[in-house]
Amino acid sequence: MSGAEKYTTDDRVLLLEMQADSIAAFDAIYERYWELVYSAAYKRLRNSDLSKDITQDIFLKLWSGRNKTTILNLPAYLHTSVRNNVFKLLEKEQRYTPIPELMTESESAIEGADAALLRKDFVYSYDQLLNQLTASQQQIFRMRFDQDQSTTEISAQLGISRKTVQNQLGRSIAFLKASLAFTVILILPFLF
Repeated sequence: MSGAEKYTTDDRVLLLEMQADSIAAFDAIYERYWELVYSAAYKRLRNSDLSKDITQDIFLKLWSGRNKTTILNLPAYLHTSVRNNVFKLLEKEQRYTPIPELMTESESAIEGADAALLRKDFVYSYDQLLNQLTASQQQIFRMRFDQDQSTTEISAQLGISRKTVQNQLGRSIAFLKASLAFTVILILPFLF
């Protein structure tokens, strides 16, 4: 049996023991994966305290849900938990950064003559995609992300319901995410 297969088998045994309320099994999982989970959170947040909080939350949920959740691949489960918890935290803190601003910040991390060209191409693609949104979607999107207004402020200013603002933002973001995904994949290696 290879090392990876043994590790997976060990995880399954530990998970089964943990489902039977074994604190020792939970402690073994915690010791084995704490650093991996913390590192994954820290890599995304660059904040030690927040990363520790997320790590503790993940392990707390793992223990409290031990009888409710079937986990087939523990590393994948933990990785997904980190990603989801980071997204929830960022959404909760409303730490959205407009794409042009994000590109400006990351440009300093890019060395060489290609930086300005990459930024220019990305911002051009972003602007072209924004222009494909309906006029109301463009207005709402720009008010939210360029002017940093809340959905409540936008709805009051435009005289429409907050739910309409949220729906328009959701559609706009879904469209932009799908369209920009390919561009981001192409330039991401140059950013970090």
